[in-house]
Amino acid sequence: MNFLSAKHSVHIEICLKPTENRIEALEKLLDAPVREYIALANVPLGQSLKIDETIIAKNSTLEDLRLVECILVECEAKRSGELLTETDLQNLILHFFSPQRRVMELETFDIETGDGADGDAVPASSHWLLPSSSFLHLWENLIYEEGLKEKLVKFALSALTFSQHNVNPHIISCNRLLLLHGPPGTGKTSLCKALAQKLAIRVRRTYRHTHLIEINSHSLFSKWFSESGKLVMRLFAKIREIVMDPHNLVCVLIDEVESMAYARDCMSGQEPKDAMRVVNALLTQLDAIKEHPNVLILATSNLADTIDLAFLDRADIKQFIGLPNVAAIKCIYEKMLEEMMRIGIINEQSLKETDRHEGLLTALAERSIGLSGRALRKLPFLAHAVHTASSDFDMNRKIELSDFLDAMLAALEQHHEDQKQIKT
Repeated sequence: MNFLSAKHSVHIEICLKPTENRIEALEKLLDAPVREYIALANVPLGQSLKIDETIIAKNSTLEDLRLVECILVECEAKRSGELLTETDLQNLILHFFSPQRRVMELETFDIETGDGADGDAVPASSHWLLPSSSFLHLWENLIYEEGLKEKLVKFALSALTFSQHNVNPHIISCNRLLLLHGPPGTGKTSLCKALAQKLAIRVRRTYRHTHLIEINSHSLFSKWFSESGKLVMRLFAKIREIVMDPHNLVCVLIDEVESMAYARDCMSGQEPKDAMRVVNALLTQLDAIKEHPNVLILATSNLADTIDLAFLDRADIKQFIGLPNVAAIKCIYEKMLEEMMRIGIINEQSLKETDRHEGLLTALAERSIGLSGRALRKLPFLAHAVHTASSDFDMNRKIELSDFLDAMLAALEQHHEDQKQIKT
């Protein structure tokens, strides 16, 4: 089984509305209509869009597309926003999926106190079934440098292909461990979740179910510190129960992995011995679980230089996720402003309609260099709350685009001033 496709392949992800019908039956029913619709609709790449009802109304053969919630078109060889050519239409690969509506489940472990009293319940992990409605549209709304997300998808699919073919680990090393590292607020955890969601959609024909298990690293270090190593082993024992079913793909996310895999050679003599036991337990469990071909480990770190070398050595790819550049910042702002227009807070108007809008947006992006994605995404709220909100609560009041851009620039200047005050 080879999960990878040619660079010029066009992937169509079709999100289905909730229905009683089996997804296999819907695939057969909708395959031809989807292909016809893609040829007619000029769907731009990289954007999840709802089906255009006017096109359905003019084509009776497309009536069944009312079962589709939205469509996402992607092609590694093309940029976001581009349209497909006649040649592209010959290379379509369709991925149908129905998002799980089940909420995240929290796995807890009870800790024995040893004195007969009731122990505490430690939240050990969070568990999602994928594709999940919680992560819909997350992938396309994460903005990074061109090609970064596609690189991660290819790594993950290559790793799963090697495991499916039972590659000899004594000849070719593939641990199926991906580490994303970089400053806080750059979306590393969100990117891991979005990647797991993407894999669930792309490999559905091989793995019927995809599980995302996020290890709550900090919780595993209980106030009964000596229990931490045992908790790691208990957690991986639970994960192995799911992994034992070959129809399951299991993505294990270890957020801020440095808290579990802190460099042992940096530990002082006063460090609790259990800190070293946790690192040893984690490495042992990772080595054991990779024997199963249906596991992928995703890890994030804000402090990669403090991670144990043995863990770093096990990582197949160590991808730095830095602060967004000007082009990425501008794209993030455009998406946020489009969302403000969609929900009716800003009057609908093209961002490129006037030179003033384009100039304000460019100035805003350039002034935002050095901010994380997390900080950038707070600005529309701050602009609205501090600089534009009226004392009268009016749900129907709409703001002009140029006024809101001015407000965002003012909010940005206030943010810079607040950061200076914190540092002094």
